[in-house]
Formats: sequence, C-alpha cells, structure tokens
Amino acid sequence: MSDLAVYSSLFLSAFSAATLLPGSSEALLTGFIAKEKGTLGLLLAVATIGNVAGSVVNYALGRFLIAYRDRKWFPVSESGYQRAVHWYERYGLWTLLLAWLPIIGDPLTVIAGALRTRFWVFLVLVSIGKFGRYLFVAGVAVSWFG
Repeated sequence: MSDLAVYSSLFLSAFSAATLLPGSSEALLTGFIAKEKGTLGLLLAVATIGNVAGSVVNYALGRFLIAYRDRKWFPVSESGYQRAVHWYERYGLWTLLLAWLPIIGDPLTVIAGALRTRFWVFLVLVSIGKFGRYLFVAGVAVSWFG
C-alpha cells in the first residue's frame, strides 16, 4: 500500500467517523501502526485533521441548516439534538472537548453551529479533544505492537 493510499484512506475514515457516516478511524490508525505503515506523527496529524474536518461539516449543518431539523433528512434526530442542547447549555463550550465521544460528539458539534459558537473557539476545542483521543489510541497501539 502506497503512502498516499495510507494517508488518504485514514483521512477519509477519520472524516466519515466525525460525521454520521460509518467509520472506525481508530481501528485503521491502529492497523497502520501495527503494520508500520506511514510515519506516526503524520498518521496522527492526518487522522486529527480528517476528524476535525468532519466536525466542521457538522458545525456548518448546525449553523446553516438548523431551521430544517424537523426534516427527515437532517442528520441528527430531535432527541439527539435536545440531548446535545442540554449538555451544551449545562456545561458550555468545554463540552466541545468531548466531540470525539460516540453518540454525543456529533450532535454537540451540530449544536455548536446552531448556537453560533465562535468558529475559532470551536475549532481549537474540538481539535484538542480529537488529537488527544488519537494520541491515546496511538500510544496504546505502540505499546502493544512496538
């Protein structure tokens, strides 16, 4: 597998995992580390950038399409939306550090857009959380596979 294929497949997997599309970028990252494909630092950067880019799509959906949240095609259910609003209103901006979590992470990023969180604040907090997650996954992978 070429370096371009390694990095582009990891980017696409990380991007889709941050949206409501299926994806398991942690498994792919772990596999690449185990098989010694790519450079560790670059793998971390590509996974983080791809995952944050997916969250930016969610932010844009929240920002520009929230008026259509009652439509069937809207990517977050009404219950998911209300749950995320509750978290966001209760805990504030810092919840964006948890944007990497399954189930609640995607709705939180949509809510940040819907509630018009400043984009740069959103970008910094989401990036920190997502990088931290990939760093943890990579650390475990390196300790298991050397």
